Amino acid sequence: MSEELAQGPKESPPAPRAGPREVWKKGGRLLSVLLAVNVLLLACTLISGGAFNKVAVYDTDVFALLTAMMLLATLWILFYLLRTVRCPCAVPYRDAHAGPIWLRGGLVLFGICTLIMDVFKTGYYSSFFECQSAIKILHPLIQAVFVIIQTYFLWVSAKDCVHVHLDLTWCGLMFTLTTNLAIWMAAVVDESVHQSHSYSSSHSNASHARLTSDQHADNPVGGDSCLCSTAVCQIFQQGYFYLYPFNIEYSLFASTMLYVMWKNVGRFLASTPGHSHTPTPVSLFRETFFAGPVLGLLLFVVGLAVFIIYEVQVSGDGSRTRQALVIYYSFNIVCLGLTTLVSLSGSIIYRFDRRAMDHHKNPTRTLDVALLMGAALSQYAISYYSIVAVVGGTPQDLLAGLNLTHALLTIAQHTFQNMFIIESLHRGPPGTEPHSTHPKEPCQDLTFTNLDALHTLPACPPTPRLVSPSPSDQREAVAIVSTPGSQWRRRCLKDISLFLLLCNVILWIMPAFGARPHFSNTVEVDFYGYSLWAVIVNICLPFGIFYRMHAVSSLLEVYVLS
Repeated sequence: MSEELAQGPKESPPAPRAGPREVWKKGGRLLSVLLAVNVLLLACTLISGGAFNKVAVYDTDVFALLTAMMLLATLWILFYLLRTVRCPCAVPYRDAHAGPIWLRGGLVLFGICTLIMDVFKTGYYSSFFECQSAIKILHPLIQAVFVIIQTYFLWVSAKDCVHVHLDLTWCGLMFTLTTNLAIWMAAVVDESVHQSHSYSSSHSNASHARLTSDQHADNPVGGDSCLCSTAVCQIFQQGYFYLYPFNIEYSLFASTMLYVMWKNVGRFLASTPGHSHTPTPVSLFRETFFAGPVLGLLLFVVGLAVFIIYEVQVSGDGSRTRQALVIYYSFNIVCLGLTTLVSLSGSIIYRFDRRAMDHHKNPTRTLDVALLMGAALSQYAISYYSIVAVVGGTPQDLLAGLNLTHALLTIAQHTFQNMFIIESLHRGPPGTEPHSTHPKEPCQDLTFTNLDALHTLPACPPTPRLVSPSPSDQREAVAIVSTPGSQWRRRCLKDISLFLLLCNVILWIMPAFGARPHFSNTVEVDFYGYSLWAVIVNICLPFGIFYRMHAVSSLLEVYVLS
């Protein structure tokens, strides 16, 4: 006792502190986010400033910035690929949920279309290279190289969980993501100003000038204009504007995949193959009633015909424009109404589905849900602006009624479709029913079952559900014995997902390739004024177009996992 008093009170053990890896993990993420914010604000300033002639920011300045960003991102991607090849231990884990095949396939498809667009842009600017800055011809060439290298990088590395040089990897991924967002902003501004310029003549608004290429390409030093007078030059010019939607979607697809990679840097994954939802190869229309695909294809074909009629007649006289708008709104009302009812039906079917909910951490699914909810806000905004304009406006005719119905159905369709998709993404695959709360019954929790052992179990139900055995034991029989109600629900869910997928494709094609009833229908323009309404549409509509394509990728995943 005296010795303890002499030594004084014992010191308590120090509190555990976060390891150096975790501290630097937070610091590296913060550094990469700050880098991305500053670069993105600089790009946004130049791109928005270059959209108007009254601002002394020329399109060559925008091209120079984008070219420099693409070169730096390309160099980092090459360094990353070389480093991971030389160091096999750099990627000890791979996220099975990241970079699904349909997302990478869409990235390749949009990347090919972007390469074709770069060819058209190179041909367009080369048509009068004697009076053009060299950066305008160099920009599409650098972008083509960037697209090729980045597509290969995301194809082979989308699932990587890197564990070396964390800070450099975080900053590199975030800078590449920012580069894609800057390219997306430039394409959206250019395409939106081009669409606004097409309608500005009828509203006597000359302030909406083209960003990069008009019939007269602006000379940076204020000299004479370069005339695009040849037929080949005009073909190149019109061609690359029609390919802008694919470039926009490519940049957004790449950004989402890069964000998931950024979240997976330094991530540790447990070896739980039972929770992996990697789908098995399936045929397109297997286990469906064919009602969903047939009805979806019918609406898709009718939608293409309506879109062609709209594009041909909307630029005519007043009566032809009104007729085109009536046809356009009528088709969209039918399509939106059917998709709303089908989405609501899918949510009702899930009330009777016994599949367990998947609560495991999944950065890909979290990002999908956030993008669906965030992108839908843009369509909500346009719809509510239209509702206020129609209700508060003076003309109460057939066109106003169709516009109001279209706006209300757009809100309902986005709401119920998001509910269906989000619940589908959080459902486990077939065969993941919740565990029973009655342990005394031996056949309640059958998961991987040997058929021979099944007959030895006492008092088993006549129709137990069997799930395919694990791949490690191939000699066990593989059988799926399901109740008729379960099979019926699965077929309905597959039909619903395919129908919604095809409808979202046609609803993406129409606005992406130039359908702008927001300007042809003068209700909103007269109520808000052309300048304010053009700003609202040009900001919100690109996110609405992205929502449709992102919903397509999510619905394809829902179909495969149903």
